[in-house]
Amino acid sequence: MKRRKLLRYTGASLLTAFGTAWTSGWQATQAQTNSSLSVRWLGHTCFLFTGSNQRVLVNPFRTIGCTAGYRLPKVQADVVLISSQLFDEGAVEGLPGNPKILYEPGVYQYNEIRYQGIKTNHDTLGGRRFGTNVAWRWNQGGLDILHLGGAAAPIELEQKILMGKPDLLLVPVGGGPKAYNPNQAIDAVKSLSPKMVIPTHYRTQAADDKSCDIVGVEEFLKLMDGSGMSVRNINSDSVTISTADLPANGSTVKILSYQFNSVPVEPKKGS
Repeated sequence: MKRRKLLRYTGASLLTAFGTAWTSGWQATQAQTNSSLSVRWLGHTCFLFTGSNQRVLVNPFRTIGCTAGYRLPKVQADVVLISSQLFDEGAVEGLPGNPKILYEPGVYQYNEIRYQGIKTNHDTLGGRRFGTNVAWRWNQGGLDILHLGGAAAPIELEQKILMGKPDLLLVPVGGGPKAYNPNQAIDAVKSLSPKMVIPTHYRTQAADDKSCDIVGVEEFLKLMDGSGMSVRNINSDSVTISTADLPANGSTVKILSYQFNSVPVEPKKGS
C-alpha cells in the first residue's frame, strides 16, 4: 500500500497529464533527424533507452521467479515507465537519483518528450486476474517506440489507433498467464506492422525452474520462419539504432543477449 501511494504521489505531482490521445501533430513535433537511440536490455521486459539527452528506464523488476538470476536493474534514469505493479514489472525501490515515475495510462510530457500510456489487459480474463497493463509509446532518438509491457489480450481497435505504427516494437513472447505466447505475439506484430521488433518476456537461464512458467524465445523465432522478416542475433545486451537502420519495407527482428558474466558499461545520457 505504501508503494502504491508513493507511485501515485510521484506521478501526480511531478508530471502533467495532457489527456488520453495523441494530437494530429505527433509525428511532426516529435521527429528528430540525425540522431540515434541506444537500447540496453536489463532482463525480462526491462530496458534502458538512451538518446535525445534522456535516459528512459522501462519495467525495473525484483529478482524472483523468471527474473531470479538477473542483476537488479538499478541504473540511472531520468524517467521510469511502469507497465504494472507486479514484481516483475514495477519495482522502483532503490533506484538511484530522483527519476520521474509514470505508471498510469494517459499522456505525459517531460523534457520535450511526450509519453503515451495505453491501457490493456494483463490477462485474457478482462484483467480480472492480473489487472491492467500499460503499454508505453514515445519518440526518442528520432524513433517512434512502443513497449507493450505485459500485454496478454488481443489489441483492440482503439488501442491500435493510439499505438500507431511503431518504428521499434518491444513485444512479450514467452506466454504464461499474463503475457503473449509466441502465436499471440506474432498476431500483435502483424497487427502493428512495426519496422523493427525486439522480443521480451521470455525464459532465459535467469529463471527459477520451480516458479517460471514461460518459454524461451526460440519458439517465437520458429514461427518467424517463412514470415519474410529477417532475424539478427546481437551478441550484446545493447544495440544502437538510427532511422537509417530501419528497413524500407517489412520488419526486422533483433535478439539481444543478456550478459550474465559481465557488468556492461552504462550508456552516457547524451548518446
